[in-house]
Amino acid sequence: MPTFDIGPEDFLLDGERMQVVSGALHYFRVHPDQWADRIRKARQMGLNTIETYVPWNFHAPEPGVFDLDGRRDLGRFLDLVAAEGLHAIVRPGPYICAEWDGGGLPAWLLADDAVGVRRHEPRFLDAIGKYYASLLPLVAERQVTHGGPVLMVQVENEYGAYGDDPLPERQRYLRALVDLVRGQGIDVPLFTCDQANDEMLARGGLPELHKTATFGSRTAERFEVLRRHQPTGPLMCMEFWNGWFDSWGLEHHLAPAEANAADLDELLAAGGSVNLYMFHGGTNFGLTSGANDKGIYRPITTSYDYDAPLAEDGTPTAKYFAMRDVIARHLPVPDDVPATPQPAPVLDVALTAHVPLADAVSSLVRGALRTYDHAPTMEELGLWSGFAVYRTRIRPDDAVLTVDEVRDRAVVLLDGQPVGVLDRGSHTFAVALPTRAGELTLLVENQGHVNYGPRIGEPKGLIGTVRTAVRTLDEWTAGALRVEDAADLLRGALDVAVPGGAGAGAADAGTSGDTVASGDTAASGDSAESAGAVAGAAWAGLYRGTFDSAAGADHFLRLDGWTKGLAWVNGELLGRYWSLGPTHTLYVPGPLVRGTGNELVLLELHGAASARASFVTAPSLGITEQ
Repeated sequence: MPTFDIGPEDFLLDGERMQVVSGALHYFRVHPDQWADRIRKARQMGLNTIETYVPWNFHAPEPGVFDLDGRRDLGRFLDLVAAEGLHAIVRPGPYICAEWDGGGLPAWLLADDAVGVRRHEPRFLDAIGKYYASLLPLVAERQVTHGGPVLMVQVENEYGAYGDDPLPERQRYLRALVDLVRGQGIDVPLFTCDQANDEMLARGGLPELHKTATFGSRTAERFEVLRRHQPTGPLMCMEFWNGWFDSWGLEHHLAPAEANAADLDELLAAGGSVNLYMFHGGTNFGLTSGANDKGIYRPITTSYDYDAPLAEDGTPTAKYFAMRDVIARHLPVPDDVPATPQPAPVLDVALTAHVPLADAVSSLVRGALRTYDHAPTMEELGLWSGFAVYRTRIRPDDAVLTVDEVRDRAVVLLDGQPVGVLDRGSHTFAVALPTRAGELTLLVENQGHVNYGPRIGEPKGLIGTVRTAVRTLDEWTAGALRVEDAADLLRGALDVAVPGGAGAGAADAGTSGDTVASGDTAASGDSAESAGAVAGAAWAGLYRGTFDSAAGADHFLRLDGWTKGLAWVNGELLGRYWSLGPTHTLYVPGPLVRGTGNELVLLELHGAASARASFVTAPSLGITEQ
């Protein structure tokens, strides 16, 4: 059987020197019907290896569940890597960062405060052992030593940047992970990776494990740092940062192709091995994106384009060809190149069915709301992502609603009418209330668990005490919102004219009870006047429209005029949209699109200029620093 070893100076494949030229390609961010295409384009760029993280919570979304089917079929992904003649590096965590929800750690596990996060704690290690036992056998049977593609497996991830445990305790934790990995039949080399920083490299690894570094430039300097901590063996940059991720409310990040290519040339000329992070970023489909909080909470966008050589939709960029030219100076590169993709179809969609937000919330509550003597966290509700509904009664003298903290954002409704927003990102923890009694509803959105730093594992929802100007609110009902049922709810709704839809007008909006949300101004006594004042507008709620297009073609959904919410195509949750930007489009993978009868569903939390959406020819990822 083949062998892969760490030699005195080089990686050795069957005893021969191998310079690993790898690219990060996350199977969980790509539609499985497109895995083979993306892997093939990696080979065409000259890569000889594919690297992927494995997000624990993607495979274990609930306690006692472990899923390896469909989008989660890591075995099939690795088999496709092998079929293309490439090798693989697997990084199973348990923590991965990756701008993924919670860094891959399951929220259900960390809901127990007694569980130690990323340290030698029995409950944490026991859970990891069960995770590895469910996952690693499929990796073990695909190791290069068993005739498969897997060359190496990573232990933990940038551990030197986390926590303040003393070094002996840190090494005790890492050695426990090594034992758990080896116990599942992994016999290929294990390694750690940390930033090219003396302190992090000293804290993040083990003397007996191979160390790799992460950086994006200044190769000679960074390899010198790595060599101080890795006296022998091959030098490898496990994350060569050739782009960066985007956060809602900030600019779209770009890294110049010329600079990336020059830095890559320096690295390969030095004899180093490399893993491009990212070769292909893909998309944070559904509710999978993470967040960062360094004093300001910033959730990650749905697009994970990353300014990578292969764009979000699989299009080779200028960076792709610049890096291909560099690789060709050092290693053989195939003669074939990817075909030029066709422009995406352009069309408009009228969203002609509508369920008002207040009605949608009531219909989508998962089971009966339970009663609490405090505002519970989402973890108390058994809710690990998405939205929670909180309800209580207020009096005319309450005047203002304040919370200790909201994680992460709440739409506040009084008798179904919007009265304000609580928002962690802007530190908005108070909203004025009308001087009347009524039912107060808070629709609270988890916008992504923090994926890096000390706030990993923190609870979501309403945190601490909720007060008004005159009292503490301690009588609540609360529960989870089944956003996954949104499309089904709309299929049962009448196909009615809505503002901005085909044939709709101000009079329709002002007189149709099925059209006007009970939570907006048009539902009050002057509904006709209110609707007329915003003729053509669409209110908060669920919307549905249908369209015909080119089957199997990638599409780009553009929602100009819409504010914030979720979007589905044919029942698949694409992810979040938000007028805050920078992203203006959502990527729709071709395998989701039929020739006729496609369904577009939106959950709009605020309102829109019109009940129309567009599909455009190319992505628009927003303003940049340049």
